[in-house]
Amino acid sequence: MSAWSDGYVSDINYTYGYYTELNPNRVVLPFLMAGLAVPKVTAACELGFGQGVSLNAHAAAGSATWWGTDFNPAQAGFAQELAEQAGSSAHIVDQAFGEFCSRTDLPDFDFIGLHGIWSWVSNENRHVLVDFIRRKLKVGGVLYISYNTLPGWAAAGPIRHLLAEHAHVMGATGQGMVQRVKDSVAFTQDLLALSHSYTRQVPGIPDRIKEIDQQDPYYLAHEYFNRDWHPMYFSDMQNWLEGAKLSYACSANFLEDFATGLFDEEQQAFLAKITDPSFTQTAKDYLLNKQFRKDYWVKGARKISSVQVEQAWQQLRFLLVAPIDDVVLTIRSHREVSLRPEIFKPILDVLADHKPHDVTEIMAGLDATVNRNQLYEALSLLHGKGDLVLVQENAVITSATERCARLNRHLMEVSRVSSDVSYLVSPVSGGAIAYNRINQLFLLAYAQGLREPKEWVDFVWQILNAQGHLLMHEGKTLQTEKENRAELLRLAQIFVDKYLVIARALAVVSD
Repeated sequence: MSAWSDGYVSDINYTYGYYTELNPNRVVLPFLMAGLAVPKVTAACELGFGQGVSLNAHAAAGSATWWGTDFNPAQAGFAQELAEQAGSSAHIVDQAFGEFCSRTDLPDFDFIGLHGIWSWVSNENRHVLVDFIRRKLKVGGVLYISYNTLPGWAAAGPIRHLLAEHAHVMGATGQGMVQRVKDSVAFTQDLLALSHSYTRQVPGIPDRIKEIDQQDPYYLAHEYFNRDWHPMYFSDMQNWLEGAKLSYACSANFLEDFATGLFDEEQQAFLAKITDPSFTQTAKDYLLNKQFRKDYWVKGARKISSVQVEQAWQQLRFLLVAPIDDVVLTIRSHREVSLRPEIFKPILDVLADHKPHDVTEIMAGLDATVNRNQLYEALSLLHGKGDLVLVQENAVITSATERCARLNRHLMEVSRVSSDVSYLVSPVSGGAIAYNRINQLFLLAYAQGLREPKEWVDFVWQILNAQGHLLMHEGKTLQTEKENRAELLRLAQIFVDKYLVIARALAVVSD
């Protein structure tokens, strides 16, 4: 670790993930379902943005002006390159939290996001962050924060300590972080195989370390090997944020507030007896043995009337972004719950053309026995599952289209040589959509005027073959050109049949 990293892993860069909860548009449905006023976001900030994929997606695809910092200069440089390619107005720096948060040239923010930061920084930095939120988050503004949660991490805490301590004490001088991670995991597996007393008392630990062994060492380095690692009870998080005048609003995904998908009837009845809303969150975490929370907090929560909630819903439009045949009418969260087909199928029928539809149109397609509250809950669940996106206003879409096109062209060109960023951005949703390298190359071929799947195969195979890359199918590496071309043709036909219409509807690619 470098001296400037303050104990945070800096030997290797963070993964190129996208986190949809950082999209200010995601606030709308959870807030409305909680009966809260939804703020208009014109200025937003992400603290500790990693590679900056989320920040750049939202700066390019949305209407807010974004600021952000990440102490790692390599990561900040990559994020700055994305911003330049998009032509967005994002302000991206590599300052430490103390330096960034003390700047006097920053605006007040409607939205501040911290994903995967809070649990891995020191108490000193947490005080800096809370003070910044107190001073710079506007009244009515939203904080998104995710963090490792207790009691879910209590049993595995000793494993994390052992992994990090082995890397610190036993790691060879000059040895790369990836190798230290692998060696620490191997050592821990060997130790647990002999630690009969510990594994007898915590029987799930051997399976946990097996799961860890299958994960990306780059992810593991940042998740387990930082100097600071502080899982936290909800009540402790509340104590921290009360100093910034924040109160808990809701989970960042409605699925995490959908009681039927979380608890059986006996558990729901038990929670209903708790009169304090904050203590209810603590009890929920115990019932679920929660390991990670993704929450929205608000400075000055403002309840709105049912009439205002209704008016807000009437302004919303939705777009189906999953192939209609792939939408599963089941929620597999903490419990498996079947969704009522008499409500959900008519909604999906209206949205099956993959065009934006407002709530009034959707309601018109439903049976008269389905009320508006049932519709709103159904749309929130489909949105939480990732089957739908909330469509931005037309003026915002128009403004963001060229920025998104520039950024997508850049990302698709990068996919010629790298699979690092597996996302493209949409001015329709204001965020990013997952596309793996092969699908990005298909879209690149389409953007260059190639319309037939066989033409895509020629285009993609030339790129892969020149780099010695081979495809896999059902766990087997395909060795011959004929096999690889056949697999590419199969994938291309699937993409044309199921996903191209969605990519066009999202304006990820245009004719």
